[in-house]
Amino acid sequence: MSGPRFPAGDPSADAVGPYPAADAPADASGDGRLAATVERLRGEVRAAHAAAEGRALIELAKGVIVERLGCGPAQAARQLAELADRAGLSRLELAADIINQAARDRMAEAADEFVRTAVGEPAAPAASVAVRLRTAESAALGAGDTQAVAESLLRHALEPLGAVAVAIWTTGPDTSLSLRGHAGFGLDEAARWHYVPPGVTTAARQALIGRRTVRYASLATAGIPSIGRARHPDGGRVVVPAGTGGRIHGVLEICWARPLDPLPQAVERQIEALAELCAHTLEALPEASPGGFPVPAGLPFPGGDGAPALAELSDGLYDPALVLTPHLDEAGRLVDFRIRHANAHFQDPAGRPRGSVDGALLLEAYPATAGGGELFERIERVYATGEPFRARRVRLTALVDQVPLASLADISISRHGASVLLIWRVEDESARLASLLQHAQRLGRVGAFEEDVVTGDITWHGQLYELFGRRPTEPPVALRDLAAHAHPDDAGPIRRFLQKVLDQRRVGSTAFRMLRHDGVTRHIRVTAEPALGTDGDLQAVRGAYQDISAQHWTEVALTATRDRLAATEEAAEERNRLTLQLQHAIMPPVKPPLDVPGIDVAVRYRPAESESLVGGDWYDAVVLPSKKVLLCVGDVAGHGVEAATGMVVLRNALRGLAVTGAGPGQLLSWLNSVAHHLTAQVTATAVCGVYDPENRTLRWARAGHLPPVLVRGEEADDLPLLRGMLLGALAEAEYEEAELRLEPGDTVLMYTDGLVERRDTAVHDSIAQLLTVARQPSDGLERLLDRLLARSKSDTDDDTCVVGVLVS
Repeated sequence: MSGPRFPAGDPSADAVGPYPAADAPADASGDGRLAATVERLRGEVRAAHAAAEGRALIELAKGVIVERLGCGPAQAARQLAELADRAGLSRLELAADIINQAARDRMAEAADEFVRTAVGEPAAPAASVAVRLRTAESAALGAGDTQAVAESLLRHALEPLGAVAVAIWTTGPDTSLSLRGHAGFGLDEAARWHYVPPGVTTAARQALIGRRTVRYASLATAGIPSIGRARHPDGGRVVVPAGTGGRIHGVLEICWARPLDPLPQAVERQIEALAELCAHTLEALPEASPGGFPVPAGLPFPGGDGAPALAELSDGLYDPALVLTPHLDEAGRLVDFRIRHANAHFQDPAGRPRGSVDGALLLEAYPATAGGGELFERIERVYATGEPFRARRVRLTALVDQVPLASLADISISRHGASVLLIWRVEDESARLASLLQHAQRLGRVGAFEEDVVTGDITWHGQLYELFGRRPTEPPVALRDLAAHAHPDDAGPIRRFLQKVLDQRRVGSTAFRMLRHDGVTRHIRVTAEPALGTDGDLQAVRGAYQDISAQHWTEVALTATRDRLAATEEAAEERNRLTLQLQHAIMPPVKPPLDVPGIDVAVRYRPAESESLVGGDWYDAVVLPSKKVLLCVGDVAGHGVEAATGMVVLRNALRGLAVTGAGPGQLLSWLNSVAHHLTAQVTATAVCGVYDPENRTLRWARAGHLPPVLVRGEEADDLPLLRGMLLGALAEAEYEEAELRLEPGDTVLMYTDGLVERRDTAVHDSIAQLLTVARQPSDGLERLLDRLLARSKSDTDDDTCVVGVLVS
């Protein structure tokens, strides 16, 4: 393992002097000489900066020697030179070691960490780390702005680690981010990223909100936008919150040009030390407002902790408030918050005097803030990031665990300067319940009343004036005068209600139609109960009126809807019954046998299970005058009377057309014209066959229908898918014909899709299942058709037709 390589001009060199001039270019032209001069001057500027930073570090070490040995500056310089010669180190390296021994801070810890992980290596790398860190610290503390700090960090501490750029962000009170310093990024890129509004997710914001170091092996893989991503899309990032005393002043973002491997622990300690250095630097610089501009002097909380001004502000609030300031331990870590002020409206939840909590530590005064309520953690987060926290209906057990569970409050936590303002507003339970009751009465259109029967005084809830259509200045309506404001037909129920309440002294209720002065009729329900005195006499009547007009009209509309629905259901049942009778009259489930030598014809028809789904499936098997047999099945689209009527038209038309002796293709073409022109937009599928018993040939054609199935021996296959579109789609259509010569023992099956159609299965899979069942041996054609229907797995509740022809 070799030590880090440093760029030319690193102050770890013994002599801190100017850089050598750059080599002259090959050409001796004017442009070349000018470029060489510019490069030489740049080198001299860099060398001058390095020399100044190195001298500052040496001067600091000399000051430590002066303090330790009690000598003068000249003697301290000689002592430093002699010690460096004896140790074989440069004056700069020895100066860094002296400062580390004296400071014992995060910088020294980072250098020691490097030494521990570099056992057995030459001493130069450890010394170089100490020099780099101390030089960066010296340059940062002497810088006049954050831009110079960023340039110094990159040059002295980060470039040796392989980093190519660095950005220093400051945080605003609204969690916005402002770019206060950068190095390694172009000016245009820095200008685009000079301000990041709140709520925009960036690498720096994730570190700020999470209050932890965030590492990205590759920024492109993480998908997080950030400065310099366009130039180094695959580069790694390390983003560290820069904070002191529990407060984050900014964020240090370091960029590498290539994907970043896991960093050694020693390098991580160095980066943490640099982030702490940035925090101290940012803490000493002026506050920044949103947008990155310094806060002008005179605005609230420009410096200090801001507690006095915040205490004065809290005294003007009408809610209890505490002003908190951070309490740090000896190491500078935030461990608690001190209560600097409690305003005049503060009432201690534990019942202690208001002055007893002033100056106390929060966790000592209210230990429950660190419990399950996580209030202390919220205060810590607000103080660290500046992001305000608001919450409604928080139980006050977050402050004191002895407070009853019913105590709820709205909590507000915000940071002002270096102080935190904690405000809570206790919820008045009785007022909340009264508000809920008012809302319930308003939504339910309910109004309460109380009538003193002795004095005649009547108290009305405000809602009742609106219900009765009366102005608040008008007197309320007494119970005995209620009939005068009601419909005459409701006088009887009101009289019985008054007798039950006033005479029988029992709880009573009735509904009536109230006639208001503005002509509006409202349906009202009144409920009342008598209040008796100690002697048993009636003292008062308490009750409520409720506007039930909406409920009444809803019941009326519901009753009318039920009546119409019942009538519609009766009409639909009658319609379906007539349709089913029509269908069964034309196509009985079992057709009588045909008297044709050489073949057996069997038919099965299974209607839909639901009468409301009576469809348009049809079949026909008839002997023509030519002694040939017409065989066909079809399916009219839709259900109900329309589908059944269309089925009758097509079936009878095909019978009449078949007498002409035309082939099945021509018959379907004519039937298509009938469906298109002579019916009310009927579409259907069909398969038509004409069987000649003399030569045992079957000529057939299809119109968008599934082809027939041929069962021969132990095999069953569906016939070819001939060309032919469904009936009624176009005015003219042609249909392809095929001829099949049958052998004795062959069976031809024609069927509708109700036999095979399933919602969750493809059609070809269902046909394969049908062919499997058809291959199985059977005792005759009738048994085969019964088995096909019994094993059909169709679940569409559709009609089913099957026509079977067995050649003997």
